[in-house]
Amino acid sequence: MTTGVQQQHAVTRLALLTTIWGCVLVMSGWHPYDRATWWMEVAPALITVAVLWATRRQFSLTGLAMLLIGLHGLALMMGGAYTYARVPIGFELQHWLGLSRNPYDRFGHLLQGFVPAIVFRELLVRLGGMRPGRLLASLVIACCLAVSASYELIEFGAALALGQGADQFLGTQGDPWDTQWDMLMCLVGAIAAVVLLSGVQDRELQALITLDP
Repeated sequence: MTTGVQQQHAVTRLALLTTIWGCVLVMSGWHPYDRATWWMEVAPALITVAVLWATRRQFSLTGLAMLLIGLHGLALMMGGAYTYARVPIGFELQHWLGLSRNPYDRFGHLLQGFVPAIVFRELLVRLGGMRPGRLLASLVIACCLAVSASYELIEFGAALALGQGADQFLGTQGDPWDTQWDMLMCLVGAIAAVVLLSGVQDRELQALITLDP
């Protein structure tokens, strides 16, 4: 169990995340490009914040994990407002880098690996009792790929159910290899998170792990 001070800090972080997300959610949902797509894109953020509040007394994530979750939620809301193929900053990057398509969807799938990697790693260490090392890293990356594959199946289901109406949600932009690219970007994101942030996360976890049941 976390101490009273740690729990207070965790609730403060969660309240701040909820406030920021709430404001951005209102702005992104004011006049979205496509209302149905907006709901599908922001749904993961809504589910996440509900789970975080429901589990705040039993288990609170570290500041690093909460920061990354917060940034990922903002990216989802941006994609929901414009649809991933029409996010303005994506068009700017497309122009600067000479790309053939808006890359914001690729960025979103990179985050789909980068952020869950840190969350999975924390859960496996604190709840699963795993020690940092190659086995933990491999399992974290495998979990992220499982999430990516599950999301692609959700997109597949949306495509079957909605037909052409799912085009905005899928964001393929005419690329027949979009599913494979999405999973590759998730893999790259997961590996990058494990390589770049494991040390930072371990230092945060060291202050908590002896206090967990």
